[in-house]
Amino acid sequence: MVKVNGMGKNCPIPLIETKKAVKALTSPDTVEVMVDNNMAVKNITRFATDSGYKITTDKISDKEYKLTIEVAEIKSEEEKKMAESCAACGATDNTGNVVVAIGSDKMGCGDEKLGKNLMKAFIYSLSQAEVHPKTMLFYNGGANLTCEGSLSLPDLENLKELGTKIYTCGTCLDFYGLKEKLKVGEVTNMYDIVSTMESASLVIRP
Repeated sequence: MVKVNGMGKNCPIPLIETKKAVKALTSPDTVEVMVDNNMAVKNITRFATDSGYKITTDKISDKEYKLTIEVAEIKSEEEKKMAESCAACGATDNTGNVVVAIGSDKMGCGDEKLGKNLMKAFIYSLSQAEVHPKTMLFYNGGANLTCEGSLSLPDLENLKELGTKIYTCGTCLDFYGLKEKLKVGEVTNMYDIVSTMESASLVIRP
C-alpha cells in the first residue's frame, strides 16, 4: 500500500500528490490518501472514478477522511505517453501552441486574498500538469508574479525548466517600478504579446 498525507494541504496539492502516487505505481496496488476537507475528497474521488479505479471513503472525523484507491491495472510507459500525447492534441488543437496570458496577480473578481491564493494555485497546477503551455505572458498587475517577492517564482522556474517560455511586459515593469526586480523569464513588448496570441492555437486567461 502506498500512503499519501494530504492533511493540512490546500487545494489542489492533495489531488496532485495522489495523481503522482498513482502514476508512480509499477504494479497493481492500493493508494491510501488522508485529507482534512470535503473538497479534497470530491476532487480525488472524481479523479479516481474518471480513471476507472475503485475508491472508498471513510469519514474518521469532521476534519479527517481516508480515501482508498484500488489500482487494478497499470498502463505501460508506451500507453502513458500515448495518453499524454492525445491529451496534448486535444488541448492544443493539434499544434501544441498553448499560451497562458496573465494580466493580474489575482484570479477572478471578489476577495483580494482569495484571488491571490487562487492565482498561486493555478500556476502551481500548471507546473504539475502533464501538458505544459508553450508560452506564458505577464502584463499589467500580472507582472508582479515574475518579480522578487512573488510566491509563484518556484513554480514559474519549474515551468521554465520544462520548456515554457516566460515573458513580462516591459512597459508594465517600468510602470510598477519592477524592472530591476524581474526574477524569471524575459522582458517583452506589446507587439510581441499580440503576435504570440495571434499565433497561438489556444489562449488561456485565468
